[in-house]
Parts: sequence; structure tokens; C-alpha cells
Amino acid sequence: AEPPQEVPERPAGPQPFDWGAKVAVVAERNDPDPRWWDALTRINAPTLVIAGGPDSHIPQEHLAEMAERIPDARLVTVEGAGHLVHEERPGEFLAAVTSFLAPRP
Repeated sequence: AEPPQEVPERPAGPQPFDWGAKVAVVAERNDPDPRWWDALTRINAPTLVIAGGPDSHIPQEHLAEMAERIPDARLVTVEGAGHLVHEERPGEFLAAVTSFLAPRP
């Protein structure tokens, strides 16, 4: 099991993201609702899961298992990207999304 992630104190001033969402995500990560995990099998839309490789703080085996549970999921790993794949490797991120959105045979 992953060690609990601590929520840092809210920085002063305006934030470029919703601080309440940060708190909620950390709480869910630290104590996930098992119904969420089970519900993945009911997703009926094609789903792209993009992983950032071992540089990400997200456990990569969790993303792989998530993609396995979703009936029509594709897992793409962009090595060396970390958590912010779209910022760190925008070309590879765009290629993964473009390929995923391309018409299927």
C-alpha cells in the first residue's frame, strides 16, 4: 500500500486550481471508496489511460489495473513524463490522444 499523501497547508493568495478539489483527491487517494474501483467495469465508452512512467507519483501498476478493468481501455505510457504528461511531453501526449481518437477499423 502507498503511504498516505499529506495535504500541504493552503498557500496564501489565489491558486491556479481549486484547492477544495486537491483536498478531495488526496482524501480519495488515501482512503479510496471500493465502489469506485468496482464501477470501472461498467464504463461502456472507449477509454484512454495515459501513464507518465516511473517518474510519476501515481503508482503505475494502479493505472495498468485500472485499464484492465475498463472493458474498452487502452493504456499508453509516456516514459519520463511524470504526472504532468501533457506538459512534460506534449508531442507524445498529442500522438497518444490523436491515435486514440482516430477512426477504428
